[in-house]
Amino acid sequence: MLVNIMKEAGYKEALIGLGLSYDLTSSTKELSPELAAALAGVARKLYNKEDGHNKFLESMQMWIDVTAPRFWHSEADTYRVGESKQSQSTMHTIFRNPFTQSMFERPMPLSTLEYLEILRVSKDFEGLKNMLPEGFLQRRIWNVNYKVLRNILRQRKNHKLKQWQYFCNYIYVNAEHSEFFDDIFSK
Repeated sequence: MLVNIMKEAGYKEALIGLGLSYDLTSSTKELSPELAAALAGVARKLYNKEDGHNKFLESMQMWIDVTAPRFWHSEADTYRVGESKQSQSTMHTIFRNPFTQSMFERPMPLSTLEYLEILRVSKDFEGLKNMLPEGFLQRRIWNVNYKVLRNILRQRKNHKLKQWQYFCNYIYVNAEHSEFFDDIFSK
């Protein structure tokens, strides 16, 4: 599994939106350093409170490049609100390259690779889709907001699949504003 945070955006905008609730940013589009610090303090008090108190996290976006086995992507599809994905299309890419061990999470039996290659060469799309192992690696660009990430990290950081543990730890260690996940990882 490969995970890479490509970009993050929306922190300043989230703080401006948060300031509206307190009439601190109603007449401004820019934050002074003092106001930014004050709103960051408010954000640190609210980030772990649900029921709309932490909705500013919905304005903070992260784009993540994830190469993972199909079984991981299948579970990641559980999270459908506040996120979008663009992925390698099996239909458009499966016939382009011969099957190799590097295309799978774990080594495949040679007989499986050979059979998949027969299906690929014969352009048997349905046969390939039927036989393609769940360990087949696919790449997706995942756009998700911090509120959804909090939910994912809370639910998956101790998951029995090592891929989820890796993903959660990577996000926590590498996020620009990991302070909004501190409570999840301090338990």
